[in-house]
Amino acid sequence: MAFYIILSRISPEAFSDPKDFTKIAKTVSERIKKECPGVTWKSSFVTFGRFDVVDIVESNDPQQVSKAALIIRGYGKTQTETMPATPWEDFLKTLG
Repeated sequence: MAFYIILSRISPEAFSDPKDFTKIAKTVSERIKKECPGVTWKSSFVTFGRFDVVDIVESNDPQQVSKAALIIRGYGKTQTETMPATPWEDFLKTLG
């Protein structure tokens, strides 16, 4: 299975009360579980930088990862950037 990093920047218009973000996150999670069964969520982090959320997912189907990112964009009202990722130890093995 391949790993992917999904970086999200939440729109200022996404919610007016920070407590409402919990509802948005639940909706996004439920939609991805239902519509992207080939995507396994490994971890999520809130960050204090250029992106607000970093999600790490695993999948053999990059199209399902793309669909998950679209769900995050649409229901989460975010901008996303998605990139494939290689575990460090696996990368070192390719160097010989």
